[in-house]
Amino acid sequence: MNAPLLIELRTEELPPKALNNLGESLAAGVVEGLEKAQLISGVADYQVFAAPRRLGVLVQNVKAVQADQQIVKKGPSVTAGMKDGEPTKALQGFARSNQVEISQLSQINDGKQMVFAYEYTQAGLPLNALLSDILNQSIKKLPIPKVMHWGSSTFTFVRPVHGLVMMHGNETVTGSVLGLNSQNWTLGHRFLSKDRIIFNHASDYEKVLLEQGKVVASFAERRARIEQGLTVAADALHAQVAYAEGLLDEVTALVEWPVVLQAGFDERFLQVPQECLILTMQQNQKYFPLLNSDGKLINRFLLVSNLQTENPIHIIHGNERVLRARLADAEFFYRQDQKTTLESRLPRLQNVVYHNKLGNVAERVQRITQLAKAIAPLLNADVEKAVRAAELAKADLLTDMVGEFPELQGIMGKYYALHDGENADVAVAIEQHYWPRFANDALPDNLTGTVVALADKLETLLGIWGIGLIPTGDKDPYALRRSALGILRMLMQHNLALMPLLQAAFDTFASGRLAENTVSEVAGFMQARLAILLQNSFAQDVVAAVLAGNVENLGELEARLAAVTRFKQLDEATALIAANKRVHNLLKKADISALSAVNPDLLQQQDEKQLYQATEQVAEKIQAVLKRQDFAQALTELAGIKEKVDAFFTNVMVMDENEAIKNNRLALLLCLSQQMNAVADIALLSE
Repeated sequence: MNAPLLIELRTEELPPKALNNLGESLAAGVVEGLEKAQLISGVADYQVFAAPRRLGVLVQNVKAVQADQQIVKKGPSVTAGMKDGEPTKALQGFARSNQVEISQLSQINDGKQMVFAYEYTQAGLPLNALLSDILNQSIKKLPIPKVMHWGSSTFTFVRPVHGLVMMHGNETVTGSVLGLNSQNWTLGHRFLSKDRIIFNHASDYEKVLLEQGKVVASFAERRARIEQGLTVAADALHAQVAYAEGLLDEVTALVEWPVVLQAGFDERFLQVPQECLILTMQQNQKYFPLLNSDGKLINRFLLVSNLQTENPIHIIHGNERVLRARLADAEFFYRQDQKTTLESRLPRLQNVVYHNKLGNVAERVQRITQLAKAIAPLLNADVEKAVRAAELAKADLLTDMVGEFPELQGIMGKYYALHDGENADVAVAIEQHYWPRFANDALPDNLTGTVVALADKLETLLGIWGIGLIPTGDKDPYALRRSALGILRMLMQHNLALMPLLQAAFDTFASGRLAENTVSEVAGFMQARLAILLQNSFAQDVVAAVLAGNVENLGELEARLAAVTRFKQLDEATALIAANKRVHNLLKKADISALSAVNPDLLQQQDEKQLYQATEQVAEKIQAVLKRQDFAQALTELAGIKEKVDAFFTNVMVMDENEAIKNNRLALLLCLSQQMNAVADIALLSE
């Protein structure tokens, strides 16, 4: 009989940030175990349940009994099993281990040779004989960093487990997991439900738990309810919700019966930078701040309660009271910080260790400032502003607000700089020098910010790499990969070359402080990160072809990539790619440094003369269009000599017996190769 299978583990409050992953992992493990045991009829169809005090899964079309299985146990080869017509010890041992006579064994071909085998039909086992083990194995595979013991039990789990439901259709599946016997009942909401909730059928779980237990068991359904409630409440105030990454999921994991409520705070707190208030509400209290149409914070916020009452005023006032104390702290820190200028804090950076091999933060600021001074002219940025922003960039690390909320570094620096009367560009650069903070984050939108951001990330990358703290596997404690991608994105945006900046960053460190090969190693690392970055938008072979050309100014990359992508679609592309590969192979065997310019007088055949003329003509055209960075036109010009290239390779023997003629033809191919690869190494393109 096929029927739905329900499994629920009822626990104490599970860690909210891990809840959804735990639910998905448990369900996937159970389904995998059922499939391996051949207990699911057809394609697996299942629903995941994950709430603060329970993990569960409902799997459709689960069999009550396994189908009978044909088992084949392979033994020794026929050659090894019989000797002089008598069974060897190996064959005797194989028969004995299976408790059968040798005459009951068969001979089969295992794909390589004939072997002895024991073939038999194994009766299918019932679900209740297999399910406990399947669930136990699934629990062992859960991503739990730290387990707990509870009571006198020797069992462990992420939180104490107090109940187990295993039902197949309308039957309770007997079994024991984590010291608990299976049952057909559970408990609902801690406050809104009191009695046991009994399930008459596995498929009743979600509906009955919702109606009787006041628990929305599905994480996705609960999340959708909260999101809808937030939207409705925000719309009523003509506002929009300020979501923080992961906050909605975390709140979803904290409540079983979500109720969205509106609350407020004293308008005076809006004088504090809104980033401070938003972070306090989101991070400390798990509230949802509200913004007006201009993106400005208003003094109303939304909270998600786990209780439904006729009059929630006490819940609202309680949360307002807690938030008032938090915002008062933020207000105090802000007022206190404003009493001391950023500049006056700079000497104290000498007391803050950056890294024991790289000195203190004051030394780091000196390096960033020196580097910013070198980068600013490359961007036509104001050198004085760039230097000033670099000098002040880390000063807010010593403020009370950043001490309480490290996430506000840079942001508070901007506000304090404006309060101190610093130039607006300098203040904005202090905030934006941390940008981009993560993948796809915004780049600095002013030149001063870009200069300091590049200086900061280059100093980090070269310094940390240079003392041997290289990223390995998934370990990158100093976020060098993120720094590398941020640098590359800025260089591409502003069409800057990488190598001079790496060298300039290296030169800001005292002699001998960094490993000598740091620049070359970081350049290789950056090249690899650049390939990964570009492969998000372009084909792998196109990226490889363009990067093989060692493009100096990264701002040209996207135009080159787009041009090569279009070139691949031309009818002439396949033949030219193949010809370029052939040219590569021929030139690899030659001493290119010994080749001189092509001598037209040594050209013997009409096809090589025509190719020479075509190469000379296309070279002029390609160089002209490359000056205006029209890479697509350069490749189009190249496509025009396809027939001359084909004729040359069809009718001309490059490796002529006459050394002078051979070298002249190789020189011609070298000239051709230079034009073919002026935009990218097209030999690396797939045909």
